[in-house]
Formats: sequence, structure tokens, C-alpha cells
Amino acid sequence: MRAREVLAAGSWDAAAEVDSVLLDYDSRHRRRIMLTTGKGRDLLLDLPRTARLRDGDGLALEEGGVVRVSARPERLAEIHAHDDGELARIAWHLGNRHLPVQFVDDRIRIRVDHVIEEMVAILGGHVEHMEAPFDPESGAYAGGHSHHGLDHDHSHDG
Repeated sequence: MRAREVLAAGSWDAAAEVDSVLLDYDSRHRRRIMLTTGKGRDLLLDLPRTARLRDGDGLALEEGGVVRVSARPERLAEIHAHDDGELARIAWHLGNRHLPVQFVDDRIRIRVDHVIEEMVAILGGHVEHMEAPFDPESGAYAGGHSHHGLDHDHSHDG
């Protein structure tokens, strides 16, 4: 099987689903890779440019049908703080280290990293370990969002 197009979550008909792939965060940022589906079939992901695959996206197959992308749960550290100011300061330090972070309500999720977790504790934050899909922010300058409606046309006349 071969997929050359990503269909954004919610934009494709679930009746077209013929299989699925379960991928961790690192495996969901790709252009070309050989994958094994849930039914044990080989699938070549062969996109024109690198894309960030998200939970629920579909991979349109050349021969018809769609393979659903599912985010594999990973070991994460969920950070919370006593107040918004503390959490903002922690977020700044995480960003200063260029760590991928996911915001969930009033908490921040990162991959388990004992050194960073010690820093969070020094800053007054609290960490709880968990297993969950990791879907961090893309960043203001990241590309590859077009299938999620985040690209903007910045061309100007004259």
C-alpha cells in the first residue's frame, strides 16, 4: 500500500477506513517511511513534503481507502503549579530549552526527563508521570500545517 496525501482529522469519512497505524510522536513527523499497519500490512508513506501527522488524521491510499493515524501513548511528565504566574515561568524555562511541550488545560506535558523535572521542582512546579498520546505545540515558525488550515497567504499586491 502507498499513501501520498494526509487527510485532516474530521475531514474524511470513517466508512473509508481500511486499516490504522499506531505511531509515537517522533514517527508522526515524516515525509517518507515504511510503516506496518494494525492488520500487519506494509504501508509506504510517501508525501511530497514533511508533514506532522495528528491523531485521527487519515492517510489516503493510492488504491482507495484510508488508513487512520492513531497516536501511541508515551511516558510523559505532566506539570502543574500553584498559580498561573508560576506555570508561565515554568513554560518560559521549558521554551528557553526548546523542549516540545503540550498544553492541556492548566497543565503542561513533556516527555519524561529527570533533569528537567528537577528544574520544574526548583521553580515550584509539581510533576506527575502518566501514559498518554503526546501532541506538542508546533511552534510559531513550524511548517507543514496546511492540512490543518493553519497556513496563511502573506502575498501582497503592489
